[in-house]
Amino acid sequence: MKFRKANKEDVPDIVRLIANDPLGKQREDYREPLPEKYYQAFEHIAQDPNQELVVVEDESLGLIGTLQLSFIQYLTYQGGVRAQIEAVRIREDQRGKGMGEQLFQWAIQRARAKGAHLLQLTTDKQRPDALKFYEKLGFTASHEGMKLHFKQ
Repeated sequence: MKFRKANKEDVPDIVRLIANDPLGKQREDYREPLPEKYYQAFEHIAQDPNQELVVVEDESLGLIGTLQLSFIQYLTYQGGVRAQIEAVRIREDQRGKGMGEQLFQWAIQRARAKGAHLLQLTTDKQRPDALKFYEKLGFTASHEGMKLHFKQ
């Protein structure tokens, strides 16, 4: 497996992965051709040095996973940096083979290498299997997350 920063050509495959679950189908607009808003978002991410959109490739299988790491500088923790992990997906036919764990181990090492003092994530309460997976990796549910959605 190879981990690398995503490029523009990866965007359709990444959006397909993100849209390929019950919650993603409700939120995303995956179709061909892919709406321009996804390419615009990719350009913003690619230009921001605190954002890393990563893909996982297998030589014979192609793109099999993705995640986004954000590095957030703040004043608490003595001016610390925290890493936020989002949009973790493994292609459906590759789940249960240990690839998600390898992807997370890579992300943990990357966060450490960038000087983060913690790696955080949120998961939807409608994904109990994901919660169990994250706990198995050592993540703890230490805070209660809240969101305020704005109408578009």
